[in-house]
Amino acid sequence: MLSIVIPALHAEATLRGTLEVSVQAPAPRDIIVSDGGSADDTRGVALSYGARVLTSAPGRGRQLAEGAKSATGDWLLFLHADTRLGEGWQACIQSFMENPDNQQKVGVFRFLLDDPAPGARRIERLVDWRTRTLGLPYGDQGLLISRTFHDSLGGFAPLPLMEDVEFIRRVGKRNIVVMDADAITSAVRYQRAGYWLRPLRNLSLLILYFAGVSPDFLAKVYD
Repeated sequence: MLSIVIPALHAEATLRGTLEVSVQAPAPRDIIVSDGGSADDTRGVALSYGARVLTSAPGRGRQLAEGAKSATGDWLLFLHADTRLGEGWQACIQSFMENPDNQQKVGVFRFLLDDPAPGARRIERLVDWRTRTLGLPYGDQGLLISRTFHDSLGGFAPLPLMEDVEFIRRVGKRNIVVMDADAITSAVRYQRAGYWLRPLRNLSLLILYFAGVSPDFLAKVYD
């Protein structure tokens, strides 16, 4: 059984698109929206698609951890609330889950942005290089992992930022598999901050994190 865990905060505008695709997952399935205290109709949207809604303290790491704790599936798919999976994703995850060699691996999707701008294509190429060369996919690519492997790693740390980086570093580069389907993420944040400025800011935060700066401080800068 597959459990899809979606951390959300004020995500009404994008969550509907994420759930419209998620409910097409192979049955049996379990969809959990881990809400960090949204002031909009995030909860109502989630319930309208039959998802279970948990209330968690805000912070994506905490929300992911709470969602995983409540999940009933022997496979977990962690998915952001502004990301929808592209054509063929069901077959990809089914194949991944059925392969016994993947019990100790993490499957991720190709990163795409829903914007035709050339800047979006540049970001996609950069993410593909980072994923395949550095073994560093982010949570907006989706993370598919067996419950057994997830639990052996200790799950997500309750961090407000960099929770995906911290988790993936424990997974290890050799245990990451890029699946043949897309994770299509909202480009709104890039459009607002700019296709040059936002990646530079993200890179700066990553460097500071690797240098030992507290994720709590980085989250304040990020916000």
